[in-house]
Amino acid sequence: MSTSSRRWPSRVYARGEEPDPRFSLANERTFLAWIRTTLALLAAAAAVDTLDLSMPDWMSTTVAAVLAASGLACAVQAWRGWARTEAALRQGRPLPSNPVNVIVVASIALVAIALLVAALSGGR
Repeated sequence: MSTSSRRWPSRVYARGEEPDPRFSLANERTFLAWIRTTLALLAAAAAVDTLDLSMPDWMSTTVAAVLAASGLACAVQAWRGWARTEAALRQGRPLPSNPVNVIVVASIALVAIALLVAALSGGR
């Protein structure tokens, strides 16, 4: 049994050749950065939902939901991006694009606008 056949997920490791370890380790660091971003977004969602902020309840609930949904998107991207990038490295293909970046940026921009509006309007 080869080493790659014992590694999981086999759909990533079953094809291609072993890349330079530095590239796989960089890919793993990127995965962990997405996980850190996920945790930060989920912590922010919990804080907005828990704290009594100077904004209407519907707005704080919406902001918390947007942050949590962004966290979920980041968690999915962490795994999906790692697998797609590792497969591309192993098969000598160009690295895949990442559409989740746009979603995260748009979500954070919306949250920033909501917080700014709440701060300028004096809250409830």
